[in-house]
Amino acid sequence: MRSNDDKKMTRRGFLKAGGSALIGIAVAGFAGRSVWKMLTDPDALFYGRDSDSKRRPSGTGETVSPYRLTGAFEVPDMISAMEVMPDGHIVVAMPGSVCIYSASGSLMENFAVRSDVRDVAVYRDRIYLLYADRIEIYGKHGEELGGWQACSDDADYCSFTVFSGGVFVTDASAKNICKYNPDGTLARFINSPNGFVVPSYSFGITNIGGKVFCSNPGRHVVEQYDADGSFIASFGESGAGAGQFCGCCNPVQLTGNNAGELLTSEKGIPRISCYSLTGSFRSILLDTTALGGGHEAYDMRVCSDRLIVAGRGRISLFQYDDRRAAQTLCGSCTAPCPMKVTA
Repeated sequence: MRSNDDKKMTRRGFLKAGGSALIGIAVAGFAGRSVWKMLTDPDALFYGRDSDSKRRPSGTGETVSPYRLTGAFEVPDMISAMEVMPDGHIVVAMPGSVCIYSASGSLMENFAVRSDVRDVAVYRDRIYLLYADRIEIYGKHGEELGGWQACSDDADYCSFTVFSGGVFVTDASAKNICKYNPDGTLARFINSPNGFVVPSYSFGITNIGGKVFCSNPGRHVVEQYDADGSFIASFGESGAGAGQFCGCCNPVQLTGNNAGELLTSEKGIPRISCYSLTGSFRSILLDTTALGGGHEAYDMRVCSDRLIVAGRGRISLFQYDDRRAAQTLCGSCTAPCPMKVTA
């Protein structure tokens, strides 16, 4: 059994240290030259291009993002996870603390927690924090409301989603989903019919309309389950083009919008894309340039007509822009989307 000290690195800290690269290398059996390229120039290894090249991944078909930045604010530490409350306030987990901000960046609440939060979820004004081996529950003012230990001493939890159907947690160690009842009792283990392949801490999960959507990152697909944990369908394919998932393990983050569509966030060359729930590709919403660069995936959530993005030490707010969208696939999409309210 591992000690608690073995689990105290956050998901983002692990990725910053090159952990995903090293695990992917071990799985793929890459040579030392590829190890160095993975750590120093992921673009060259993932996409076969030099770091000096300014080309996007082939087939993206997007040079302009349909959303424009309408606001942003800095946070005082590395962002471990982010969520949005029903009132629109933004919950940001950082090493040792959880801060709640208004959309303008005003600090509303701040309370101390363990330093190794891996994910945060909000359900009925309760804030759920995920650790490698534990779930904790807080009120919106930071009051402790309970929690429970992981069902296994070897658990290595990555991400989770909380709704009326229960608490669904991805486990990188067991390579499955653990479903808990709201009181913390274990309901069942959920295994992919294709087998979850998890080379790194990119095991994202969300819920939309009572269904659970989970990444199978090593296979470059998104899988859908019902609230009982029964497999429904999957979609996705490997590749660097728009509507494909590339690198060693993508997508990393998943969330939904009010129109019942799925948003994915990728690492390597970061981008946020939109899909129907059946897997039809809609558009790239934010490309690497619009997001701010880097190689890590950005956390993202939808609040009304705003797309809220967390990464690189700041929270950014984006809104749909008619003129920009007219140059992209998003502008020609006919799906009823509440995010298409011009700022």
